[in-house]
Amino acid sequence: MKPLSRVAFFDLDHTLIPTDSDYEWGQFTIALGWSDPVDFKRQNDAFFAEYRAGTLDIHRYARFATQAIRQQGAIKSIAAHARFMDLIIGKCIKKEALELIGRHRDAGDELVIVTATNAFVTRPIADALGVSELIAVELQSNAAGELTGEILGTPSFREGKVVRVSAWLAARGLDWHSTETTFYSDSMNDLPLLEKVNHPVATNPDAGLRALAQQRGWRILDLFQTEQAA
Repeated sequence: MKPLSRVAFFDLDHTLIPTDSDYEWGQFTIALGWSDPVDFKRQNDAFFAEYRAGTLDIHRYARFATQAIRQQGAIKSIAAHARFMDLIIGKCIKKEALELIGRHRDAGDELVIVTATNAFVTRPIADALGVSELIAVELQSNAAGELTGEILGTPSFREGKVVRVSAWLAARGLDWHSTETTFYSDSMNDLPLLEKVNHPVATNPDAGLRALAQQRGWRILDLFQTEQAA
């Protein structure tokens, strides 16, 4: 019998990094003077609260989150993101996360980051973590190559993560039955994918996910336990 393929899926924000990259990028645009400091922060905080509560409208959020880069254009936005990586995200790449990824790589597992944050923000972060496969919210562009603020295809958010991962597997001639799957996540928003994989791991879990993981006997991993306790 052919052995199962093994794939380790990782959420990104508060799972592999101890912050929310999309939220931090929004704060960074305020520091650049690209966004109104009062209005943007108010809306950004409100969207973040909705995400935590499981009520986020991902399409409305995508239009809001991409407004600054749409106004500034690709060249300025890419250069700003490089500074964002140096000043903000670089400090969030922790050895604990790199070691976790490394253990799966050494075991021969395929590595995939699955995030509800858009690919503009997360592609460089995935590269910094050494993970080439990224399933993220893809942003639509017009004929001139400019972002429209709309999402292309199914957003990798809540149930959409299962849809996108299923498509990723199918594109490689795999399916849920032929693949041994692990998924690390901190959030109840990721419950659909956590329930789908063979090995769900509640990682730095929020209170709701921690309680559910304890109830169901799922593994709980406090990857940044030292920082959380500080």
